[in-house]
Amino acid sequence: MRTDDFTPLYRSAVGFDRLAGLLESAARTSQENGWPPYNIETTGENAYRIEIAVAGFKPDELTLEVKENLLTVAGRKTANDDAGAGRTYLHRGLAERDFERRFQLADYVVVKNAELADGLLSIELARELPEALKPRRIEIGVPVASGKPLIEGKKSRAA
Repeated sequence: MRTDDFTPLYRSAVGFDRLAGLLESAARTSQENGWPPYNIETTGENAYRIEIAVAGFKPDELTLEVKENLLTVAGRKTANDDAGAGRTYLHRGLAERDFERRFQLADYVVVKNAELADGLLSIELARELPEALKPRRIEIGVPVASGKPLIEGKKSRAA
């Protein structure tokens, strides 16, 4: 097991404590189990999609919550009444366990849509910068002529 110490970063950089915390958190969560599997893809310059394999879960058994740049996806399987259904399993390979996945979102990334189809939960994300942070073009003006010539001198006749 490899651990990284970010203490020197805290001593020499001001304002990067959140970034170091994210790196430490990512190092811790990468060692957790990989269930359910997921994909993160970019679908445009400022658009992203997270796909999570949630086969067997119904929409009412899944919850999505965004709080302080943290997207939490949780699945809580309702109790199946196997005895009442008269089922006897010889092998149960389909995972029906509860789960919770967390994704750290960058500033100004918002959840636009979520759909469940064919056992995949697709979450559409977009980065929406406020107008104050978007680049803007500044027009360069020219001074209004005040009646004075800009360059003084005598006119000469061309021969």
